[in-house]
Amino acid sequence: MNNMREVDVVVIGAGQAGLAGAYHLRRTGFEPERDFVVLDHAPAPGGAWQFRWPSLTYGKVHGMHALPGMELTDADPARPSAEVIAEYFAAYERAFDLRVRRPVDVKAVREGVDGRLLVETSDGSDGTWSTRALINATGTWDRPFWPRYPGQETFRGRQLHTAQYPGPEEFAGLRVVVVGGGASGTQHLMELAPYAAATTWVTRRPPVFRDEPFTEDVGRAAVALVEERVRQGLPPKSVVSVTGLPLNDAIRQAIADGVLDRQPMFDRITPDGVDWNDGRHVDADVILWATGFRAAIDHLSPLKLREPGGGIRVEGTRAVADPRVHLVGYGPSASTIGANRAGRAAVRDIRRLLAGEPVAA
Repeated sequence: MNNMREVDVVVIGAGQAGLAGAYHLRRTGFEPERDFVVLDHAPAPGGAWQFRWPSLTYGKVHGMHALPGMELTDADPARPSAEVIAEYFAAYERAFDLRVRRPVDVKAVREGVDGRLLVETSDGSDGTWSTRALINATGTWDRPFWPRYPGQETFRGRQLHTAQYPGPEEFAGLRVVVVGGGASGTQHLMELAPYAAATTWVTRRPPVFRDEPFTEDVGRAAVALVEERVRQGLPPKSVVSVTGLPLNDAIRQAIADGVLDRQPMFDRITPDGVDWNDGRHVDADVILWATGFRAAIDHLSPLKLREPGGGIRVEGTRAVADPRVHLVGYGPSASTIGANRAGRAAVRDIRRLLAGEPVAA
């Protein structure tokens, strides 16, 4: 039988968004374990960063924004980002005494009694938590998106997703098809080129490269487009899908070298490669799906928050269908700086909710 514990706020997830929310709770007078609890299913601090491939060094990370209240300083750009950011997150949790409980899997969030929510977790000392408000910061890493194509089950080679990518050395001498037009796809191709026997890049749509600087105005416009989708209850797209890929010196060189030579999406997978309807065929030993992720929100299903469009309609961070539930790191806040702002906004609204004040935007 699970134990039942009561708190005012449960934070699910201890990545950038979850830690930002916990920081603002702490800063505004909420005490960890007494007033709020942070539950994280990862084995150690670091959020999704701890699972990134070793060749993704800190110097290659784009747009990593410091957590609120504590800068990340003097990081060695040559070290794996998984190590640098995991150490930073661990130091952050200690500095602000956030007392993250891990590993704890949240199975479901249900309606409780007296207007409270029940957060059902994996068994053990945590059991079930009864809470007045919820900050959901579960991100996307646990839901890699695998497209389906005819013949996929017949492929004799290896298929893996970005979430399982071990680094380029493992693909030495192999023919690799990389699927996906985002930042991960281009990074994989540029890393694999010196090792693989051959690489082929395929995407559903022609990639869009951004030559102009990424200004604040460009960023705001991109976030506004993503925000409009979640307002309509549609599944969120990534900010990168709106902004395009930065056309930096490394990308320019890869294009000139033929490494980033995009081909249209193949039509079927064969036992030894991929085929197009026009008769073309490419032999492959590996298909690497750099096809992105979806929001990990299945545990919220009992609350019936999804709209007919498939997403959760959100105003700011608040689920429109249930003002007790805040989604941070979801849609427009799915960036490190966006997560920081969303954590602050969620706590501001939760304080109003708990005080019995109006929380409508």
